[in-house]
Amino acid sequence: MKSPTFWKFSLVYIAVLIAGIAVFNHAFTSKAQPAIDFSEFKVKIESGEIKRVELNDSWFTGYQSVERPQPQVGNLLKRETPELVYRTVPLNDPDFIHFLDAHGVRYYAASREGSIIFNFILTWGLPIVFFLIVWRFLMKRMGNLGNGVLSSGQNKALVVAEGGIVTRFSDVAGVDEAKDELVEVVDFLKNPKKYTDIGGKIPKGVLLVGPPGTGKTLLARAVAGEAGVSFFRISGSDFVEMFVGVGASRVRDLFSQARNRAPCIVFIDELDAIGKSRINSIAGGNDEREQTLNQLLVEMDGFDAASGLIILAATNRPDVLDPALLRPGRFDRQVLVDKPDLKGREAILKIHSRQVKLGPSVDLEAIARITSGFAGADLANVVNEAALLAVRGGRSMVSQKDFEEAIEKTVAGLQKKNRIIAENVRRVIAFHETGHALIAAFTPGSDPVQKISIIPRGFGALGYTLQMPIEDRYLMTEEELLGKINVLLGGRAAEDVVFGEISTGAANDLCKATDIARKMITDYGMSDRFRNMALTMRGAGMLGNESQEPRFHREYAENTQQYIDEEIARIIDRQYATVKDTLNAKRSLLDDVAGALLKKESLDEKEFKNLIEKEQSKITDLIKMSL
Repeated sequence: MKSPTFWKFSLVYIAVLIAGIAVFNHAFTSKAQPAIDFSEFKVKIESGEIKRVELNDSWFTGYQSVERPQPQVGNLLKRETPELVYRTVPLNDPDFIHFLDAHGVRYYAASREGSIIFNFILTWGLPIVFFLIVWRFLMKRMGNLGNGVLSSGQNKALVVAEGGIVTRFSDVAGVDEAKDELVEVVDFLKNPKKYTDIGGKIPKGVLLVGPPGTGKTLLARAVAGEAGVSFFRISGSDFVEMFVGVGASRVRDLFSQARNRAPCIVFIDELDAIGKSRINSIAGGNDEREQTLNQLLVEMDGFDAASGLIILAATNRPDVLDPALLRPGRFDRQVLVDKPDLKGREAILKIHSRQVKLGPSVDLEAIARITSGFAGADLANVVNEAALLAVRGGRSMVSQKDFEEAIEKTVAGLQKKNRIIAENVRRVIAFHETGHALIAAFTPGSDPVQKISIIPRGFGALGYTLQMPIEDRYLMTEEELLGKINVLLGGRAAEDVVFGEISTGAANDLCKATDIARKMITDYGMSDRFRNMALTMRGAGMLGNESQEPRFHREYAENTQQYIDEEIARIIDRQYATVKDTLNAKRSLLDDVAGALLKKESLDEKEFKNLIEKEQSKITDLIKMSL
């Protein structure tokens, strides 16, 4: 809906446009000869000055010549003599036609209706249409300017009327604790008198915090759907424009509309776009984001919770929010919407597979078990990819194999079966991936190997070893971290053991192994010199290290940095030597698994375990024979 200022501007624009066209037509359009008296017009006919007369209802027009002469081909550059034209207002003179015949004047009738319409279209219609098209085009190209200046900061919130949201809590799974926290908000919107009678106050604002894809927006819609109230949805970036003051104006407009439609829910997605901390702000007090944040703080203080207006907001970066937003009285309650656990993943898979035809072999619990660390959006994508793979394969139902392929596609990327790889390179890749798999199999506490493949996938991955945890992990011991380093170094160590040289294929593995070793020293206090000390102030944060902004300065002395580098190198060298010793001891198994991998291109968990058991039975038989 356009604001009154917008329509006022439009009407003024059209009025100025019409006035300008009128002045232009009056000043620049060609004018006919001035009218003369009818008697004088007859005198000029008698004298022979008028040779031809055009008759219509409005004017009698006399011309000096019978036909206007055309210039000769040889005289194109010769200027013609202007022809005199006379006009007069027609009178009721029955003898005028006889008068013209008597003096040999040629006359004819001409209708002015078509000419009037044509002249009106030419002088008025076309200019107006042209300028309106130009104006509309400019308004579209300058949409942000139009919304900010012409509409006085009208907000861009998407408004869903009462009863227009069909999402319910039953459509949300895997976040049971978060749903329990929000049930109270729904109950307040439905039965506010129950709380006000006892003197209680519902939180003004609820902040949904969690990693991307965990269902924060879906949960907010479910709250509005359960409560049956109007729902305002807007992104934090929609408040901010290049013109100072526009964002604050949009905040005022949003809360004004929300108060008029209370009880309702206002949902601000990506709150960190306008809610970043003002501490150490480089831009100073005139920054547009800071003014928008200040207005949001004022508006949240300016309404009574008893009015039925609830503010929901979502962010995956709570560490960067301004402390004033998080104090009691504004966003009183912070609800963590974390990645789902095993039961939560199974429940999410059931919801997203309601409309999907599943085959009898599909085991959603097994799928949930091998998708540890997946968010709700990831699981929804897995279900959809599995359905697409079934259609691509010409099947009418989704099988367990489709789900497994969809998980691999999500984790490792799309298969590139048509890529041609030289045989010697395939051997390097096969032994590299076998090295990862064997070290994972013989490292205590390591995640079991789900699949080994030398089929290229994704961006630059020539092969991959897929490990899936059998349970959700919330912490790791020092031994388990060193085991992860061992698995990452297994590929390069296998190349070194078999071929006596190394390749660039371990680049990504080395980056991950180095990062783990560095965090063991700087973040987890697992070094000899700085035992139980954190050398950085990053910490794990609410959502893990992924949510932290990178730091580009050292928080410790230069000699400490030298120690960190030397300690990382010592840990990597020590673990690399351990891995090489393990692979040398398992050399025959390394050759068998790599040979099977070269032959089949991929090995699943069962095939890999069979090869290990077969090798172990050989060793057992040899021991028995030696005894």
